[in-house]
Order: sequence, then structure tokens, then C-alpha cells
Amino acid sequence: MFEDFCELKGKTFSRVEREGDSVVFENDEIIYTLKHDQDCCERVEIEDICGDLDCLVGAKILLAEEATNREKPKDRYDESYTWTFYKLSTIKGDVTIRFYGSSNGWYGESASLRSEEKTKWQKE
Repeated sequence: MFEDFCELKGKTFSRVEREGDSVVFENDEIIYTLKHDQDCCERVEIEDICGDLDCLVGAKILLAEEATNREKPKDRYDESYTWTFYKLSTIKGDVTIRFYGSSNGWYGESASLRSEEKTKWQKE
């Protein structure tokens, strides 16, 4: 199920980890994954993570917001591009996950937040 990134606000996670070009947020009931499913003629990847993902573990998320920017392409040949910044804050610190997406203009260029309820065996 797709969620708005702001859905993370108020949640507390037992695990937050980067897995390739995805970030996984997990608590006792649900797993959120911030990622992009690649398609033809596009590329979306994590460019940088500023801050320590460990500061998002065990503390309530106080801020969860998304911002985009279309200035300065990474490659001058990119037809269409988007920088997307996913900002998170807790009392332990701040993290910004920066994605860069490029395409021919017909495809998505940002990540999506997906949620999946844990099954009984995942909860144990």
C-alpha cells in the first residue's frame, strides 16, 4: 500500500536500514519501505544520506517531510530530473535521504513509501 511520507511522523521504529537504493523502517506492526521501482528509460537512486539512520531508531519521529528540487542536473544529458529530499527528525538527531531521479520525462523520478503489515511469524 502506498503512503504519504508524512505518515512516518509520530511513529517509533525498532529498525531503520539502507538496503541498496531503499530505506526500510520497521516497528512491531508494520514495515515501511522508501524506494522506487525502476522502469524503462528512468533511474532513481539514493544519492546521499546525511545523518545517521541509527538516530531514527527507538525515538519518535518528530518531523517527516518531502521536498523536491529541479536545479542542476547530475548529468548534463539528463532530459528530465528531480532531486527529492526526505527529511526526518527525532530528539536524537536529523536525517536527510537524498534521491536523484532522471528519465525521458514520461516516468516517475522520486521514491515512494510503501507499507506492509507484518505477518504473525514476522512479529515473533
